[in-house]
This record gives sequence, structure tokens and C-alpha cells, in this order.
Amino acid sequence: MTQRIALATAAEFPDLDEDGSLLLGALSRVGLHAEPAVWTDEGVGWSSYDAVVVRSTWDYFYRRDEFLQWADRVAEVTRLANSADVLRWNTDKTYLRELAEAGLPVVETTWLHPGDEFAVPVDGEYVVKPAVSAGSNDTNRYVGGTHDAIAAEHASRLLTEGRVVMVQPYLDQVDSAGETALLFFAGKFSHAIRKAALLTPAMAELDAAYRPETISVRQPSAAERDTAEQVLDTVAALRRWPREQFTYARVDLVPGPDSTPTLIELELAEPSMFLVHDPPAADRFAAAITDLVAPQSPGTE
Repeated sequence: MTQRIALATAAEFPDLDEDGSLLLGALSRVGLHAEPAVWTDEGVGWSSYDAVVVRSTWDYFYRRDEFLQWADRVAEVTRLANSADVLRWNTDKTYLRELAEAGLPVVETTWLHPGDEFAVPVDGEYVVKPAVSAGSNDTNRYVGGTHDAIAAEHASRLLTEGRVVMVQPYLDQVDSAGETALLFFAGKFSHAIRKAALLTPAMAELDAAYRPETISVRQPSAAERDTAEQVLDTVAALRRWPREQFTYARVDLVPGPDSTPTLIELELAEPSMFLVHDPPAADRFAAAITDLVAPQSPGTE
């Protein structure tokens, strides 16, 4: 019997993102029947699928608790990738604090909780954003001494809404070098892309699911590969999640003040995989999903 795979998506993207057709084709080539399914659609019978792979559920941050409850329900009736405990940990960016404390090179961050007051950074440019978000929603870049009043208003609004706020220095090498995203399937490196700088100072608020990005293929440096591998190994050790348990992972790095690769985000929930920029990567992703639904040996579940 052909195994059925649901690719979970948001109502705004019922046909998945631009990678969708490539992934569906790759899954078909390995004998899996896959189809998109909207995670908020109460009519979907999740137990009828052999696995559910979270893809473009980019509206989750509006209702994270509901999303995590959905993940728990799905995990009770079928295999879910990535797993519900991984989604719970990774959809709140306070995980970065844990990784920094473990010694990883993470962008310096000041964490503000409801009840805290925003203090303007001493100088330079900085970024204000919530700990739970996606697609750069509610994220903005400010110039110290120029935009402090609107930055304070931004941070105060988020705190009043009960959200944790992150304040980070803007690393200006991003403007020239961009951001490097390294993609992994079942714990193995697949490909990498370059994202051009996305934020401009005091830009207009986003009125969409995500900000459009300028993407190109990138060959990561040896230092970037080493850092990305270290990130995944550290998470595996800290959380006791074997790397191969991550059906997909994306490690986003930017040049730090001394040009050292620095972690800005680890995406284990619903990242774009940029398959259209490296089409053979779709087959690597499909192979990882095949591993997910492969018969388990006794004692391995």
C-alpha cells in the first residue's frame, strides 16, 4: 500500500510555497503519495496519513498555543516531523539564550519580559523583535539616536501584548555579506543559500506573511560549515535529540563583529528550504521523509 504524507501548511498557502511542487515530485519518485493539508482545517483526518511534515505553517505565531496543541494531537495519531517537542522548543526564540549559555556564537541579545522597560542601546544600529514570530513580522532595524522614540514605542507595544522582546545589535557586515542559511536533512548537510540584507532602518510595518527575500546559491565557508555542525551537535547533546531526528533543519549565520560566523537563528519548525535554488535537494529532502516512515526496528521508537 502506498504511504500517504501530509505536508502541513497555512490557509494562506493551501498549495504550499514555491518549493512545494519540487518536493511533491520528489516524494512521488520515491513512491510516497504526498499532499498539502492546512493545519487549521478541522476536516483533515491526520490519522489517515503515515506522516505529517510541517512546512509552510507560517501563521502559527499568531496562535502558538493552538499550533502546539495541534502538533500534540497529530503526534498522538501519526509520525510528525519535526516532532512536537522540537516544535515547542524552537518556536520560541528564547532557545537562543540556552545555546549562548552552552558556548555557541549567538548574536548578543538583551531579553525583555512584560513589565520590563526598554533601554535605548548606547550607540550604533539595533534590531527590536519578538521572541515568537515568523517571516520578520514585528521586526525592525533602528539607528541609535535617530529612531529611539519609535523603537521604544515598538518594544513597549510588544511588551504590553505580553510578548518577550529581543534587542540585538545590527551586524553591519550583513549589508555586504548577507546571511548564510545552511540546510540539513536527517542531520546531513544538503545545500546553502545567501540571503541579502532584509531590514532597512525604521522600515514600514509588514502587512503580509513574510518579507520578500533576495536569494542566491552560496557555497558556505569551512568556518560556516563547522559552526552549523557545532550548532546541531550542541542541540543534540543539550536536548538529547539525535541529529538524524531532525527531518529538516536550517542554520542561519551572519558575520559577527570580527567576521566569525554567528548564529542568528536555528530553524527546526517551518523554514523555507529553498529547493528551487538547488533542485536536487528535493530528492535529499524526500529521502529524509522516507526514513521517517520506514518500518522501525524493535526498540528504536
